[in-house]
Amino acid sequence: VQLQAYGGGLVQAGGSLRLSCTAPGRTFSNYPVAWFRQAPGKEREFVASMTWSAISTYYDDSVKGRFTISRNNAKNTASLQMNGLKPEDTAVYFCAAGGITSKPNDYPYWGQGTQVTVSS
Repeated sequence: VQLQAYGGGLVQAGGSLRLSCTAPGRTFSNYPVAWFRQAPGKEREFVASMTWSAISTYYDDSVKGRFTISRNNAKNTASLQMNGLKPEDTAVYFCAAGGITSKPNDYPYWGQGTQVTVSS
């Protein structure tokens, strides 16, 4: 399943962005979905995930209370609402599907990434 992530951009600190993820022509409604991010010179890190049923969500401590993951299986989309953005949130954000942990290697399906830049 090839995913597409979009919605990134440049925003001032304290601002908001909403990232979206789709799978054109395919469905990922049966898979858990997750968002990861990778800043320059750093390893890819877990941001948030949601089970296929949307019953359970998980967040990295650094984004708890600011980011919200959601999905609409009928529309075959997943989203990451990011509020209260900080300069340290600057990274390329990736959506992923099929894994059940916070480890990138656990996820077989990935989007191409979308850049989020937060200015101070």
